[in-house]
Amino acid sequence: MKTTEVYILGGFLGSGKTTLLRNILKQESEAGRKVAVLLNELGSVSVDSGLIGDGVPLKELFDGCICCTIQDKLEVQLHELLTENELDAVYIETTGAAHPVEVLDGIMSPIFAKKLEYKGIITVVDLLRWRDREELSPQLRQLLAEQIHHADFILLNKADMVSEMEAAQLIYTIQALNTDAVCLLTEYAAVSLASLQQMQRKRHNGHQKLDVHDHLHLTAIVHTFEGAVAQTDFEEWLRALPETVYRMKGYISFTHSQYPHLFQYSYGMPMYMNEMMKMPLNIVMIGEKLDKEMLIGQLKALEAKAAR
Repeated sequence: MKTTEVYILGGFLGSGKTTLLRNILKQESEAGRKVAVLLNELGSVSVDSGLIGDGVPLKELFDGCICCTIQDKLEVQLHELLTENELDAVYIETTGAAHPVEVLDGIMSPIFAKKLEYKGIITVVDLLRWRDREELSPQLRQLLAEQIHHADFILLNKADMVSEMEAAQLIYTIQALNTDAVCLLTEYAAVSLASLQQMQRKRHNGHQKLDVHDHLHLTAIVHTFEGAVAQTDFEEWLRALPETVYRMKGYISFTHSQYPHLFQYSYGMPMYMNEMMKMPLNIVMIGEKLDKEMLIGQLKALEAKAAR
């Protein structure tokens, strides 16, 4: 089954995300690839949509952040992009206030997660704002740090506006928050598409090839159940999960019920809702450096036990 690559473009307000997006779209067009864009605006008026070229499928989300208040709308818009177009990639430009974990949770719907290939988070850092971050509130400083920590590729933008010595000092503080991500000094968010497409396979300090689960900070794992599991066994499995599993959601069938349950899990707390129709038994797990083989193996063991 053909999958569609998904890239998340993050970074604080004014860092250069839209400039980066325009650079990427130009290169994608030259490469002959079919891509789409999903833009998220905190306000009720589109600011950046006019900057997206003709012929690029575009969906917009207004009046909220996709990481919290309008996640349900995100799922609908993304599903429409995937069903209306034969796409090689989707680029999601988040608001400057978006938290990476919540954004990934928002896009990985169990309905169509199997159709997506999550490639990673590209974070644009405004070096001037990072240099002057002590002037921001503690909450905003924390958000900036989280955006850097969860990135897979970091563009240190506006490098032409700081001295070489300042740039070196700022890179040091950023790499202290994220030792694995590729870090690149840029002007006007100029980066090659090939560099972004390679970000899952190379560390910034060498050419060692890596498995995606060794490198990505945030990983999304999709498992499709073949049958029902016992709820008591499933909840015992939940209690034994590592703390780095942040989110789970999907549909699960229990041995005691005719119809599946909508299941959501957040930082150790599960929640179930009865469904009155058949749904695809997909479950999405989101966390840091998850062992895909181990987790899926454990779930398959639960299914095998229930089938005996």
